[in-house]
Amino acid sequence: MPNFSILLPPSEGKQEGGNPFAPDMFDYRTSNTFNYFHQLNPQRRQLIDHLHKVIKSGDHDLEALFGVKGVNLEAAVNANLEIYKAPLISALDRYSPGVMYQAMDFPGLPTGAQRRLLEEGIIFSGMFGLLRPDDLIPMYKLKMDAVLPELGKMNAFWKDNLSEQLNKTIEGRFVWNFLPGVHAEAWNNEVTYGAMVSVKFFRKNRKTGEMKPVTHGVKPLRGKLVNFIVKETVEDLEPFLEWKHPDGYRWDESLSSYDEDSRTHELVMVKRG
Repeated sequence: MPNFSILLPPSEGKQEGGNPFAPDMFDYRTSNTFNYFHQLNPQRRQLIDHLHKVIKSGDHDLEALFGVKGVNLEAAVNANLEIYKAPLISALDRYSPGVMYQAMDFPGLPTGAQRRLLEEGIIFSGMFGLLRPDDLIPMYKLKMDAVLPELGKMNAFWKDNLSEQLNKTIEGRFVWNFLPGVHAEAWNNEVTYGAMVSVKFFRKNRKTGEMKPVTHGVKPLRGKLVNFIVKETVEDLEPFLEWKHPDGYRWDESLSSYDEDSRTHELVMVKRG
């Protein structure tokens, strides 16, 4: 059994639709509910019910809450109001329009690698807290940094609820952390894992020789790394250190570091020229 976990953000872009006959993952009162982090179902219902009250009250700035305007705001409101009876698809399919998820190329992975991604991936969601990639979810709109009246910022709300589950799930494991800061803030990291790795990408300017972090276009770079991790079952550093990224990046020892207190490797991949 693999001994690694991959912490992932969701995708802002989402696939619409779903299977109207899929089981209702939010009915935490039933024993046959299928979702991995079912302990979070009461908090999910609390959040959704409160969100519905906020929307229906007409007293709040929904543009600020959802970060969109016009027809996109209308679509976000409708999706959230329909969330309990909306058709469901897997989180992996729901987030499939995202560039990082496209770069993972789940359909092109061997069967074993697909299984490893489904079983070892953990997705942070502003609406649902923690998800496995094959958990069934509806269409929705709620970022991890959204602020709901009374409940506050979503990452703070979830921090109180998901941290125990996450720390238990990754205990003793080799963790690949691809979380942006706003999602990482939803986790009270108690360092229960054996080791954790975060990866940054840098590119060297041909003319100036200056090394700069990649910001625009970093998501597909991360997606291709996830593809490599699940294909090769990368549960220690050795395979990564020898690997050449499809886009030409390689590990740079001089720019990488290790923090003993958090048992975290910050690895830097560099593309020169």
